[in-house]
Amino acid sequence: MPQPEPPAIPASHSSDVTSAKSDAPPPLAAVNPQSAIPNPQLPLPTYVAIDFETADYTADSACAVGLVRVENGRVTRRVRQLIRPPNPRVRFTEIHGIRWTDVCDKPTFAEAWPILAPVIEGAHFLVAHNAGFDRKVLLTCCELAGLPPPTQHFHCTVKLARRAFGLRLANLPAVCGFLGITLNHHEPLSDAEGCAGIMLAVLRSNPALVKFRRAP
Repeated sequence: MPQPEPPAIPASHSSDVTSAKSDAPPPLAAVNPQSAIPNPQLPLPTYVAIDFETADYTADSACAVGLVRVENGRVTRRVRQLIRPPNPRVRFTEIHGIRWTDVCDKPTFAEAWPILAPVIEGAHFLVAHNAGFDRKVLLTCCELAGLPPPTQHFHCTVKLARRAFGLRLANLPAVCGFLGITLNHHEPLSDAEGCAGIMLAVLRSNPALVKFRRAP
């Protein structure tokens, strides 16, 4: 079906931390805000979309993360944080463009956690595209840093997009293209914004797919 142009939402691509409050919808098109919401008197859930980039194949090698917090369908916080991984050899530069020189003077995950944790706190759930990967990175980094991990359930927008929209190809560029969401793939804040928009589309078109508790 034809997709209208998504609202433009500027995203920072600075080399360090970006943390901004906002009051805008995720970059989502083609979904009527009033469609298929089971109880219009209830607000939409608060959730945080998260995207990690890693230096190598190990789950403790986070070198960047993007977080987007959505409350009742509106983006309220965006954070992009570079992280110094434990090993100086960054193997995945060709994927995300991050080099050791970009992160060697940045905080470790433990040092960055006070910036990240408040964005996650109080959310009904977390969401990621291919959530198994991002959940494993988050839990591993918290464990090795001696930090209590977030307790919220993770939803996966790969699985939700397949069920809600009948998509066979459900990688992030494909789903964002289907929904008219602008994406700079493997830039962590852009990926998190894309994931946030996919979740909002699911909540508005087929909310029964998303289980959560009203009181986080």
